[in-house]
Amino acid sequence: MKSRTPKALHRICGREMLLLVVDAIREAGIDNITVVVPQDSRPFQTALGESVHYATQSEPLGTGHALLQARGPLGGVGNILVLYGDVPLIQANTLDQLIQQHSDSEACATILTSSHSDSSPKGMGRVVRDETGSVTAIVEEQNADADTLAIREVNSGFYCFQGTWLWQGLERLTPAPNGELLLTDLIQAAVSQGMAVESITSSEPQETMGINDRRQLAEAETLLRQSIREYWMLNGISMPDASSVYIDKMAILEPDAVILPNTHITGTSVIGSGSTIGPNSIIDNARVGNDCKVVSSVVRDSTLESGVDVGPFSHIRGSSYVESGVHIGTSAEVKNSRLGRGTKMGHFSYMGDATLGENVNVGAGAITCNYDGDSKHETVIGNDAFIGSDTMLVAPVRIGDAAATGAGAVVTKDVPANSTVIGVPARRIHSQHPEKLSDSQA
Repeated sequence: MKSRTPKALHRICGREMLLLVVDAIREAGIDNITVVVPQDSRPFQTALGESVHYATQSEPLGTGHALLQARGPLGGVGNILVLYGDVPLIQANTLDQLIQQHSDSEACATILTSSHSDSSPKGMGRVVRDETGSVTAIVEEQNADADTLAIREVNSGFYCFQGTWLWQGLERLTPAPNGELLLTDLIQAAVSQGMAVESITSSEPQETMGINDRRQLAEAETLLRQSIREYWMLNGISMPDASSVYIDKMAILEPDAVILPNTHITGTSVIGSGSTIGPNSIIDNARVGNDCKVVSSVVRDSTLESGVDVGPFSHIRGSSYVESGVHIGTSAEVKNSRLGRGTKMGHFSYMGDATLGENVNVGAGAITCNYDGDSKHETVIGNDAFIGSDTMLVAPVRIGDAAATGAGAVVTKDVPANSTVIGVPARRIHSQHPEKLSDSQA
């Protein structure tokens, strides 16, 4: 992969390859999972946490040697399912079938194979069978002759083994010329001992594709992303131009949402029923409530309640919380702020580190000056306040309920409720809220 990131931790549709495999295992009903990791296991433990057991392979001495390191946590297990962490498209129902075949046949080993239309699939071990169709060996590509290379049935790298036989078989393996113990050699060993070896063939060859470079990573991303889009469209989501929509694996969409072209829904985002997202929007690790509209805008690490409309060209970020019925106009930004129910925030405005009450009007160009070059400071705006166009609120500052600021005011001191301030610096002019401050206010 030519990367500082271990191969199995590269992401596909927002999820590490290894975690996609673990997800499929858990969906198949298996919770006792051991992951074989290298000496520096920190990246893997960061990704997986304490949800799995770990076994360390201190030297890369082959797949058989890697599996042998898991004998501690798995030594007493009757049957063991073995998977590669870089085959991320495997499906839980295929694992179910593999496990069921292994259990029903009482085989020593059961393998998952796939058939490729390519007469010479690259980089994959070939499955050799005898005249009765029984598996006799798995031959790695580098060790295969011309006749073996012509075989289209290949090994996926997924197996079920009888536990007791597995550990004995691994101990008896002869290292390859490069010193590695190869897991594939177990199959020929089982056949030579007269043990039963069974197999099933995947109906979807792409689910067994391994990832060895970034081209294959992109190919897997394309396949999984199409699968995700199809899943959501079959579950009540409209996408007029599905091919231009990107939805991550962990995102959740509720029925009757509409996702318009060139929209990205990433991370653990949730899109509520009846909401329209896009075109040209990014929803990243955010929650969007029911009946919202987000047009050509970015919502990141934040929450929108129901009936919120945003954009175009606006940005909601920094754990902001936008209550129901809020309007955020063109080219506005909200950072680490809470906007109360029914608030209207005009175009070219910025609210940072602010708490706004209900039914606040924020005029065009109004901003909070929340950073003094060293620390961030908070602005609090009360219910029904009116913030005039181009107002600068120099934090820390509080604007009282039903207070107002004139257009262009620079507010450096708290403004009492039901009062109006104008000018630079802003000064109080009277105690009653005016009906109209400026024709230019939004």
